[in-house]
Amino acid sequence: MDCAVGWRRAAGPGISNWSRAAAPLATNIVTTSNEDWRCGETWFVGVNALPNDGAGRIAGAILPWGELGLEPVMLHRAQLSVVRAGYPKPSVAESDAAFRFRLNHDSAHLDGLIAEGPNKRRRVVEPHRWIVGLALNDADEGASPLVVWEGSQTIMRQELFTALRDLPEAEWGTVDVTDAYQAARKRVFAECPRVVVPGRVGEAVILHRLLVHGVAPWAEGAQAKDPGRMIAYFRPLMNSVSDWLLGS
Repeated sequence: MDCAVGWRRAAGPGISNWSRAAAPLATNIVTTSNEDWRCGETWFVGVNALPNDGAGRIAGAILPWGELGLEPVMLHRAQLSVVRAGYPKPSVAESDAAFRFRLNHDSAHLDGLIAEGPNKRRRVVEPHRWIVGLALNDADEGASPLVVWEGSQTIMRQELFTALRDLPEAEWGTVDVTDAYQAARKRVFAECPRVVVPGRVGEAVILHRLLVHGVAPWAEGAQAKDPGRMIAYFRPLMNSVSDWLLGS
């Protein structure tokens, strides 16, 4: 991980082999699933959709930890995030303000903070260790690529720690951090460069767990193979919110 910018790419034959093995399974899942597409039928969320095992192995292909530059950990079934032309479109499940934020700010967010209740207040519910995304098919650079705000992990750590430091660490996961999170995100938009990170088949993108990131709108004329731009994501959990916030 580049500690300054908060993300990096990785490549190698093992990553290419894993993506080739996962791609046909992913395509079949998307085309046969009963899961609703969100954002006006333009985003297939696909949580825990891929049938990999706990080591990341899928269809006989081993997840190459060495090429990823990561220590092996127990994994969940990967998310299969698929976006297609027109993303994002308005939907009845999303307010006008939420849609505008998705459209104008790439739905920028920090993974692990879950919005709860009618007022969408946020707690650290899922303290992820890191985020790895592996592109599964060819797509143009304008086909709703990943977007990151470089260096934002430092601001997020500062602001969230300020909000939590006077409380017992065991209680950090119960605290409403909405205000601190929103203030931190405003700083991120003002201080951090927005960088577009298109997915490339045969490569992986590794993100710091506190890095603010999102998905850009689909650019006019951009193309992707059916069923849309596909990325598999792993986000294994850590043991505690304090490890998530303060650990290396």
